[in-house]
Amino acid sequence: MAEYEYRALSLPLGVSSRHARDVLGIHAEFGDWELHEHAIWSDGRRKVTVRRRLRPEPLPPMPS
Repeated sequence: MAEYEYRALSLPLGVSSRHARDVLGIHAEFGDWELHEHAIWSDGRRKVTVRRRLRPEPLPPMPS
């Protein structure tokens, strides 16, 4: 079974769905991250968890 590295992202209030999708797309394309969980809180904040498989060679760090 594959082992994964997880990262939690919090997107601030007012971030549009399009912007959130663009941010996650950049992480997927350049950091090999994939969406694991996505939640929208009642006040509009988004909490996103992404994951990527652990590999023997290091991958670039996720931009913040």
